[in-house]
This record gives sequence, structure tokens and C-alpha cells, in this order.
Amino acid sequence: MVKQGRYFWILFFFLLSCEQWVLPTDPSPGAMEVFDSLWEDVNDRYSFFSHKDIDWDRVRETYRAKVTENMGQLDLYELLADMLFELRDGHVNLSTGFNRSRNWEWYQEFPVNYDENLIQQEYLGRDYWISGPLLHQMVDEVLYVNYRSFGQRISEANLQVVVERARRSRGVIIDVRNNGGGNLSNAELLASAFAEEELEYARQRIKSGPGREEFGPWEPMVVSPWDEGTFTGLVIVLTNRRSYSATSFFAQMMKTLPNVLLLGDQTGGGGGTPVFGELPNGWTYRFSATQTVDLEGRQLEDGVLTDVRLDLDPAAVQRGEDNLIEAAISLLRQ
Repeated sequence: MVKQGRYFWILFFFLLSCEQWVLPTDPSPGAMEVFDSLWEDVNDRYSFFSHKDIDWDRVRETYRAKVTENMGQLDLYELLADMLFELRDGHVNLSTGFNRSRNWEWYQEFPVNYDENLIQQEYLGRDYWISGPLLHQMVDEVLYVNYRSFGQRISEANLQVVVERARRSRGVIIDVRNNGGGNLSNAELLASAFAEEELEYARQRIKSGPGREEFGPWEPMVVSPWDEGTFTGLVIVLTNRRSYSATSFFAQMMKTLPNVLLLGDQTGGGGGTPVFGELPNGWTYRFSATQTVDLEGRQLEDGVLTDVRLDLDPAAVQRGEDNLIEAAISLLRQ
């Protein structure tokens, strides 16, 4: 009992010391300088003030009045995080080493519309193919492809396997629900496997100065056919609100192709490419510095709309079915 009690106090003081290390309470050096540096860089380079009707000058007035030179690091972090939250942007973060601010409201208030366990058990099964990050299985003569993160690199060899299997199918389902994005080059490569010809799918411009409408020119964004040969049969892409950033770009690429339908809920957005910066105290941050619009001028920041709107039905899940996948299979087999 004495030995257990000794271990308890050792553990207690260890955890206490860790908490002091992880959660700093000392004053933040140059709090006003740190605040002004962050506000000014966002002011000069953030791309969605007008689109989101954000009064960034009012935000400065509100939050700067709360800054004191002797405020602790935690207090300064929380104040800056709250200020950045006003941007309502999932690409905005403040990283300090002890915490990372974020805004996930682009998906938190909407149905998930995705059940990974159900897909694993009922659609992928035990003998699905693994081609790099692409998981695929034949289901009722339809090739079902699940891709969980565009942060996972697709190789040319991975893609070749999927395209060859697609050619033996009645059509392809590409499931990017809950895919939070990653590298745009992976999105471009995957979309290229289903493009018959080069097509413009969006336009993008970069914030170029401090004026609210100070941007560079609109530049076309195109998807091109894969050099190794493409699958031009029918494809259905499944999306939900947790399909974000590079996944929104992928959804827009695919939506532009004549042989593709989007099914499910719209993507979560993330149409602004992030830029990065470092504050005088060493904290780092990022925020959106571009705008991307579809061919009708709609901001990808607001999400890419589906061609067929459908939510996951709890009753279908109880039966062991994903009604979005079932609807896609039915459409492809018609």
C-alpha cells in the first residue's frame, strides 16, 4: 500500500508538471505586436471578405481592445483563435505547439451520410483489392472504389489497375464521402482517368493586395485525359458535407465530365487555397488566399452541388444497406 501510494504521488506530480509545460501561463511576448501582425496579414491576403460579408475592420476594433501586454499565452491564443473563427473557414488555423484552432462548422451541423463499418462489411468485404489508397470491389457488376484521403498518393500503377477493372464493369462508383482533402495533384490524376478530352472545370484567382477586391486575373483550371487511356463509361461520385478542399475540386472536375453524375449531399467547400505565415512569437497560421468558381460563377468555397440529392436512410442501414450505393448501382445497371 505504501509503494502504491508513492507511485500515485509520483504520477500526480508528473502529470502536474506536464500540464504546466503543455499549458503555458507566462505572459506572451509582444502580445500587441503578435495581434497586429496576424490581423494585417489576413487583411492583405485573405480572399473571402466580400463573399462572406465580413467586416474585418470591425473585427480588429472588437478584438484589439482586449489585448494587454501582460496577457498570458493561453489568453492570447484564445483571443486570436476567436478572431480567426470570424472568417468561417475550414482552411483557417492557428498552431501554437499546445493547441491548434479550427472551424469545422462546414460539416458539423449536417448529416454524416456515411457509415464506414457498413461499407467495410457489406460492400468491400474481405477480398477487396487494395491499389495504394484506392480500395475497390466488384458489386453487382459495378466497380465500387473508396478513397479516404487525397493526402494519400495515387501512383500510375494504382490507377492502371482500377481503370482495367472498370473496363470490365457496368460502371464505376467513386466514394469520396468523408474525404477531407489533401493534395490536388491526386485529385487531378484520378479525374484524368475518366476524361475523354481536356475540359475547363473551374476558374481561380489569387488575392494580390490589401483591397477587398484586389485580385489577379481569373485563370482557367482544366482536367485532361490520362495518357495511359481513360474509362469513358458511366461514373457516379458519392459526396457528403465532409468532402472538403481537394475533394471539392475533384467533385467539380468530375461534375464537368459528360459521363459522370454526383450523388449524395453537396461537398463541404474549401475552395480557397491556403497560404501560411509565422507570427513574431513563433506561432504559425494559415488561411485562404484564392477564390475558385465553377463555370457558372458559383464559389467552390460554398460546396459543390450534387446532381442527385440523397441522404443515408437509417432504415436502410438497419437492413445492412447503404442506400446511396444501392441507388448508384441501380442507375449504372439501367
